[in-house]
Amino acid sequence: MTTTAPAPSARDYLFEVFYSPEDDCYVANAPDLTYCSAVAATPEEAVKELRIAVRAWLDAAARSGRQVPEPMFRPQASGAA
Repeated sequence: MTTTAPAPSARDYLFEVFYSPEDDCYVANAPDLTYCSAVAATPEEAVKELRIAVRAWLDAAARSGRQVPEPMFRPQASGAA
């Protein structure tokens, strides 16, 4: 019997957030997902918008049969007690 891993969800992907002085806003992006980013006035709002964008990106990929990349950056357990 073969089991498949569940498809990645938005929470599986690394989000990067930075301030863009040129655009006078915060930019959030998911580097594993091509062209998936969001902008907002605050970092929190940029992350909120990016969550929406990532879900839309994953949904569109699933509907079109596009391959969804595995998340490259996964949190590692520290092993410290």
